[in-house]
Amino acid sequence: MKLVMRLVVNAVALAVAAWLLQGITFSGSSTASKVVTLIVVAAIFGLVNALIKPLATILSLPFIILTLGLLIFVINALMLLLTSWISDGLDIPFEVDGFGTALIGALIITVVSWLMNVVLPDRLETT
Repeated sequence: MKLVMRLVVNAVALAVAAWLLQGITFSGSSTASKVVTLIVVAAIFGLVNALIKPLATILSLPFIILTLGLLIFVINALMLLLTSWISDGLDIPFEVDGFGTALIGALIITVVSWLMNVVLPDRLETT
């Protein structure tokens, strides 16, 4: 259940970023197909963040410390661009126009995800 909530949070964060930025787009013929596209892209984004982001963070740790953590935003932007590239390879209609858009989009996704995790109760833990 926790995985489903995380997927929904990512999908909403991606939708907000696409709504706020012209350079992040997803499409579909109907509302249902747009929701499916967002869920699939959120799953890809989650996998990229789970598998590749930790390795990139560890390898760039000295630079993260040197930049006082600002390099994390660059890594997040690269993960968003990688998600766009993978989506394109799988013929999923999700696109991020460039690095600048990805950087702002990653910031929006981070803030929206954080806010949703603060607001949503964590009742998924079993005791």
